Amino acid sequence: MDISLHYDQRGTGFPLVLLHGNGEDGSYFTHQMDAFSNAYQVISVDTRGHGQSPRGSAPFTLEQFAQDLKALLDQLALRRVILLGFSDGANIALTFTLRWPEYVEKLILNGGNLDPKGVRMVVQGPICLGYALTSLFAPFDPKARRKQELLGLMVKEPHIPPEALSAIRCPTLVVAGERDMIREDHTRQLAAAIPGAALAILPGDHFVAQSNHKAFNRTVLEFLRSGEQEETL
Repeated sequence: MDISLHYDQRGTGFPLVLLHGNGEDGSYFTHQMDAFSNAYQVISVDTRGHGQSPRGSAPFTLEQFAQDLKALLDQLALRRVILLGFSDGANIALTFTLRWPEYVEKLILNGGNLDPKGVRMVVQGPICLGYALTSLFAPFDPKARRKQELLGLMVKEPHIPPEALSAIRCPTLVVAGERDMIREDHTRQLAAAIPGAALAILPGDHFVAQSNHKAFNRTVLEFLRSGEQEETL
């Protein structure tokens, strides 16, 4: 690992790792940190090149981000965690779980997608245009190069075959907003491909964890607690 990821940690209990979306940082989960830290050790991570985590020299890909996450968990001596990822964070969580399933106790995917076509064209079109424009200036302008890298993630990734999700065995919750930038049929396809996954479509947009945080937090905690109750029976 050529960098050390920055993270914010609160609470005690079973570790719950939060992964933000593209171009954001761990502060995205402002409304989740206190709510979840009452029952869990909550760890909000800044992805490579985001927030206070350095860019480093390794590739700027979801696969690399998943490797960075494994290195952080090993650094913290965490061998079993709950993963909650939003947007690209959900894609990182999914990539991580498929590669290192032994680390993941439970999985929560909010606004994730299996491929770029899962994003509504009204959103993906401008993203592709922005990527093309920033690519023209990237060789000469550091700010354009930074923007190109971020947009490139959404243009080029992820590419996860739906059939690969049948390997996931941990309890999984898929969450999206009613007006999400991810197509609802794509979200439903993702949930259906994971054995036994629960699906929640909540009032709100892609950023439902912020815009409708009470419903989001309640849905997540009910999912986590239902599993805990079953384990004690």
